[in-house]
Amino acid sequence: MRSVVKFLSVVLLALGAATAQAQDYPSKPIRLLVPFAPGGVVDVTARILSQKLTERLGWNIIVDNRPGGNGFIAVSAAAKSAPDGYTLLMAHTGEFAVNPAVFAKIIPYDLEKDFSPITMISDTPMLVVAHSQAPYNNFRELIAAAKAKPGELAFSSPGNGSVNHLAGEWLGVAAGVKLTHIPYKGGAPAVAAVASGEVPLGVVAIPAVVPHIKSGKVKVIGLTTATRASYDKTWTTARENGVPEIDASNWVGLFAPKGVPQPILDKLYSEVRRTLQDPTVQSRFATAGAETGGMPPAEFLARIKKDADRYRTVVKAADIKSE
Repeated sequence: MRSVVKFLSVVLLALGAATAQAQDYPSKPIRLLVPFAPGGVVDVTARILSQKLTERLGWNIIVDNRPGGNGFIAVSAAAKSAPDGYTLLMAHTGEFAVNPAVFAKIIPYDLEKDFSPITMISDTPMLVVAHSQAPYNNFRELIAAAKAKPGELAFSSPGNGSVNHLAGEWLGVAAGVKLTHIPYKGGAPAVAAVASGEVPLGVVAIPAVVPHIKSGKVKVIGLTTATRASYDKTWTTARENGVPEIDASNWVGLFAPKGVPQPILDKLYSEVRRTLQDPTVQSRFATAGAETGGMPPAEFLARIKKDADRYRTVVKAADIKSE
């Protein structure tokens, strides 16, 4: 009996200490690791969130860009950091849903062993677009053209193993057609290649392609997501055009190293969620075609695992090899 009482006392003391620690959190700057250079979607998301948290709460958040290695550098650094809540990670679909599928044999981190997901910050659909003079205007016409000339229709993406690449392959697998992937070094050149007619198709992010849509050089075939985008409700989905199952988007989420005390994780989730409900924050994300997140950690983890399973299936079906 004494041993049970002693054990419970230790547990209560630990819980009390963690709660007190959370009440004082943060008492020093928070470092927010980003696996990409400044200016990309993950970096912009990190800066929107950190700026608003600073305005609301006075938190001192330092955005630390560590690009390279398919995100391995920043994610590995975050995984190895002290589990005290003062090093966090802003990452996207690529690091936790795509990389485990494409780089299964060499990936140096594990989502559930190394991290505690806090919440999704934003979720952005991708578009399948075509050169303005292409002889197809929707998914049904595109698929008919691809079936007539197997392997001759090519699509651009920001690079091998990107979520855009896998979304394009997923479209081909789901529709039963062969599309040839042409990788570029980033989203801007991938979109420019479609606008110039260098490649007929592209799987691209909304912000990168909107200027080319407005100039009339590129037209929208449709969305890679299961539902339409708030940005433009006239854009139809692949599912609406007879292509089953495809649901690929580019989400950005906040993560903490495994072992951060639960009261600190709870405080982070609560304050981030409140921040995401701010109309100015939602407006900034909407301008980039993104839906604002805020889902509970368990729901976010389930979403990531579902995406990872889907992309493993696509990688296998399309015989995608890591490079």
